[in-house]
Amino acid sequence: MTKLYPDAQSALDGLLKDDLVIAAGGFGLCGIPEKLLDAIRDSGVKGLTFASNNAGIDNEGIGKLLRTKQVKKMISSYVGENKEFERQFLSGELEVEFCPQGTLAERMRAGGAGIPGFYTKTGVGTQVAEGKEVKNFGGEDYILEHGIFADLSIVKAWKADETGNLMFRKTARNFNQPAATCGKVCLVEVEEIVPAGSLDPDAIHLPGVFVNRMIVGAPYDKKIEFRTTREREAV
Repeated sequence: MTKLYPDAQSALDGLLKDDLVIAAGGFGLCGIPEKLLDAIRDSGVKGLTFASNNAGIDNEGIGKLLRTKQVKKMISSYVGENKEFERQFLSGELEVEFCPQGTLAERMRAGGAGIPGFYTKTGVGTQVAEGKEVKNFGGEDYILEHGIFADLSIVKAWKADETGNLMFRKTARNFNQPAATCGKVCLVEVEEIVPAGSLDPDAIHLPGVFVNRMIVGAPYDKKIEFRTTREREAV
């Protein structure tokens, strides 16, 4: 059975409905599954919950779905660089569950491993701990965090073989690896698909057993999240 689909729309066929929980890879604009996000936006589904480090920037990444009011809740670490995210949060239009970055990655990894919860020191004594169970281990307090179990995972990879074994490129790996594991169905967009057996087994970052459907997303228009320039000095 082939895992390769001709485009994002066909890969998402039969999977989308209102009120889904979606785990999305990426960090800012680095390693985001932008073709899949565009197709989700175009489908018109709403009431979505995204578990993702952030929502990209205005009109890019998950930011596109914020503009169309398709997102009900974000489980995120960071809201900077996205004015619409900030506006909706401050106006009460968007529910936000703030989660430290390491904790968010571990919540995804835990969900992928079938672990419903774990204790961590991160956030103890802060607003992050409000309403959460606290236990003492070895004289230190730890708070209970729950694993993320998503309906759908959408991630971006660099290379894949025909069976779905994945390689990520440098920092574009970010949240993609744990996000891929915690969904009931995992969709991946890749830049290149190579024949099975051509990838070095020691270089595979995510086994194909986690991957259900793939698309080739390339070519990509490289976007810059935040541009800083300076005037050229006179010679």
